[in-house]
Amino acid sequence: MSDKKTFRSSISGLEYPERNRVWSKSIRSGIFDLIKKDHPDFDTNGCIADSELSLYREKYISGFLQSEVGELSKLHKSVISSLNSDKSFVSKVEEDADNRTFGQVIADKVAAFGGSWTFIISFFVFILIWIFTNVYWLLNKGFDPYPFILLNLLLSCLAALQAPVIMMSQNRQEEKDRERAKKDYMINLKSELEIRMLDEKLDHLIMHQQQELIEIQKVQIEMMNDILSRIDKKK
Repeated sequence: MSDKKTFRSSISGLEYPERNRVWSKSIRSGIFDLIKKDHPDFDTNGCIADSELSLYREKYISGFLQSEVGELSKLHKSVISSLNSDKSFVSKVEEDADNRTFGQVIADKVAAFGGSWTFIISFFVFILIWIFTNVYWLLNKGFDPYPFILLNLLLSCLAALQAPVIMMSQNRQEEKDRERAKKDYMINLKSELEIRMLDEKLDHLIMHQQQELIEIQKVQIEMMNDILSRIDKKK
């Protein structure tokens, strides 16, 4: 029976189910002022639907972000739009698919191998073999006798080629870290805003429960009065 009861919104004049009623007393002051700005006749005795309150919550959050960081960016707009979505926002900002170019893949592999103990030990063994071959096996009369000019040339060329490749990989890693930091910021921002909205919803539920308890107490008092009146009549 109670599900068929309706009320009329104080700002739109439309009828909504009674269960969707939100009294103005339970609305956060910032959101109440925002509603008051659009509807000057709205006061502390008014009521609106929860769907209307959700719209003004979104406006309030947008205004809050604008006051904090200036004009809303695409990042903040995506966070606000995700507040009304049932899907987890974390799934939207997970690591993207590997879309590296062939050169970037090579740069990452070279940087990973060049910064490992495998490369250091292998290169050290290669130098020892090179020196041993020319000094002891070829009696310093081989293809690169002491002071190993060819070996120094190879080392210089290797360093000249390896350094920019490693820098390419580091630059791409920095870009990846910046993107990850941006995603972390988006998740933290949404968490903060959802906590604010959850706080408002809890306040609304508490006020709604209090109003229901008051109505129940009124009914109980009326029933007690009826019982007492019947007892008095029997006397």
